[in-house]
Amino acid sequence: QVQLVESGGGLVQAGGSLRLSCAASGRTFSSYAMGWFRQAPGKEREFVAAISWSGGSTYDADSVKGRFTISRDNAKNTVYLQMNSLKPEDTAVYYCAADPNISSYYLEYDYWGQGTQVTVSS
Repeated sequence: QVQLVESGGGLVQAGGSLRLSCAASGRTFSSYAMGWFRQAPGKEREFVAAISWSGGSTYDADSVKGRFTISRDNAKNTVYLQMNSLKPEDTAVYYCAADPNISSYYLEYDYWGQGTQVTVSS
């Protein structure tokens, strides 16, 4: 079992920045690839970014490429999502997820956090 807790969401103006954190506990964090997903009201869960267990490989959705950066600190059992140049369309609940294999497909992930709300005002 892996327990995940997200933090760092909030209300920000368009063009601003936020950094989300996801703290993991339970089984060995460094064994898991980590992903960030988001879900806006009435929409399907959407891939944002993913990082391999070592941090050596990362993948970003086209919609956030060049604005968001995923990173991890295995010593702190934490994965981060740095979000810059935020847009109103980035408004959603953001979730982190863990799985042994890196993927952009949310159904592949076994463990999920409870989510943190990000609201970007225009």
